[in-house]
Amino acid sequence: MQLHKVERRYAQGEATLDILRGADLGLWPGQSVALIAPSGAGKSTLLHLAGLLEHPDAGEIYVGNLPTAHMDDAERTALRRVEIGFVYQFHHLLPEFSAVENVMLPQMIRGLDSAEARSRSAELLTFLGLGKRLDHRPGALSGGEQQRVAIARAVANTPRVLLADEPTGNLDPRTADLVFGALSEIVRASGLAALVATHNMELARRMDRRVTLRDGLLVELD
Repeated sequence: MQLHKVERRYAQGEATLDILRGADLGLWPGQSVALIAPSGAGKSTLLHLAGLLEHPDAGEIYVGNLPTAHMDDAERTALRRVEIGFVYQFHHLLPEFSAVENVMLPQMIRGLDSAEARSRSAELLTFLGLGKRLDHRPGALSGGEQQRVAIARAVANTPRVLLADEPTGNLDPRTADLVFGALSEIVRASGLAALVATHNMELARRMDRRVTLRDGLLVELD
């Protein structure tokens, strides 16, 4: 994914609030990038733009070599379903379905039959250490297990890009470390490009790159 000169602004009363003022960012296969910035700096806006949930006011967002800024909503939804996975601070699992069924659903929406979706989901959850928890519903799983199911669901359709917004924010340090380890394993094993918004500097230092938002621009950190 490539963000090129991306701008985003919002009307605030009679004034205009500039959030992004020409942001550039490249995300490469197999690489994890930490997005570190204080609240209100524009992290969520950036993730929404990268995830094709919002249109930029200027600039371009490429997925592969495909420009997306002028796609209509149907085209963006179709591309997002295949190419982009999301992990949020709260897992948003469907409580009436088991772990394996939660991971199956996006694959079946895409068109896979249930047998193949179940097989792929079980393999993915086993890779993340949940092989013995496949048939447990979210309420019977720990917070860390729920978040690992959410990671599995996000990558179930083998997207190119994984976007994560504070994926360990609700977890204690030990569980956060386990979840981050699972996320890192998936990125390395699958060749995903991952952008992870986080306030956890210890975890950020373990990623391949770190960027921050300053005056509406993305700046690389050491």
